[in-house]
Order: sequence, then C-alpha cells, then structure tokens
Amino acid sequence: MDIKPVRTEKDYEEALAQIDALFDAQPGTPDGDLLEMLTLLVEAYEEQHYPIAPPDPIEAIEYHMERLGLTRRDLEPYIGSRARVSEILNRRRPLTLTMIRNLQAGLRIPAETLLQSYSLVQAAPVKAGARRVGYISRRKQEDHYPRIR
Repeated sequence: MDIKPVRTEKDYEEALAQIDALFDAQPGTPDGDLLEMLTLLVEAYEEQHYPIAPPDPIEAIEYHMERLGLTRRDLEPYIGSRARVSEILNRRRPLTLTMIRNLQAGLRIPAETLLQSYSLVQAAPVKAGARRVGYISRRKQEDHYPRIR
C-alpha cells in the first residue's frame, strides 16, 4: 500500500485518480482497504479546503416540502396561518423559535439549519403623502359628508 497524506492540490488530484482506479475494489481486500484509506484522506482534505455551507433555512424548508410532497397549506400547523406561511416562504418575515421547533419536530429539518441567519426582502417604502386605498381622513369625510345636527 502506497498511502501518503493529502496536503496539496496535487496530492488531492493524485488521490482522486487512485480512488477512480480502485472504485470497484471489494471490501476486505488489499485494494478495498487502500480505497477506504484514500477516501478518508480525501474527505478530510475536502472538509478543510472545500467546506460546504449549510443550506439557507428557506431553501431547506422548500427542499423538504418537495421531498415530502407538501404544499404551503401543509406547513400551517408548523408555521401558522396561510398568510404567515406566505410571509416566511417569501422572505418577508423571519422564522421564530417556535416555528423552528415545530419544523424540526414535524418535518425533521435540523434546527442548526433553521437557526441560521438569512436575508429578508424589504418592503417597498411608502412615498411621502401617499394614502391608503379606501381611506378618507375624518376631516375629508366631514367636508364631503356634513353631519346633520
């Protein structure tokens, strides 16, 4: 067996080539043992040099929804009302600790994933002087509809 530590990118590439050549080796054979050792070395190198970031909480929820064949309505017991589910999935409101606990218990999404920070979509600012649709101030109402005394 020719095993050496994987310290450089060149060592990494060589180890990958050896793994590729030994890929069909049977466990318990000298080639199988070599394959297992090389795999462990490559995994350690990859964890150090090519870490994989955990998924975004909303992407994780969407992945589990797809995996389990769930709809937004199916999330209501874990998150709240239909509107609240929409706000969460559209990134307009952050997950609360209660929601995280419910999703972890019900859908088995790791809490570590759900606890990560993620970006929210900011609501469009309201222009100065803008009025809500259908809203008439009390003064305007009295101007248009005088009280009968």
